[in-house]
Amino acid sequence: MTPTAHSLPGLLAMAAPPALASSPLLQLLPFVFVIAIFYFLVMLPMKRRQKKVDEFLSALKNGDRVVTSGGIMGEVTRVSEDGIQLQIAPSVRITIVRTAVVGYQGQPPVADQSA
Repeated sequence: MTPTAHSLPGLLAMAAPPALASSPLLQLLPFVFVIAIFYFLVMLPMKRRQKKVDEFLSALKNGDRVVTSGGIMGEVTRVSEDGIQLQIAPSVRITIVRTAVVGYQGQPPVADQSA
């Protein structure tokens, strides 16, 4: 079934109107909003939490009673640039990396505390 000459104006009338030319800046606006929302809802809280963890790890000192990410509890006996020595039992000491410490004994992990 092919359109005839008398039905052609009717078909053209049903066609979509031509698109209006819009500014490229206006087309980028939704992407800018999505990026801004992502930054404020995801990136900013993550940066704040990481800053809090970094401050906690740099403030560790001898005598602090801490918990590691593996659940080991102990007392800090030595703090060095690359690691921490924990005493987990009398005459039993282990060396761990700083980032394995998640908080003080008896307190919630530093990263889980609200900012």
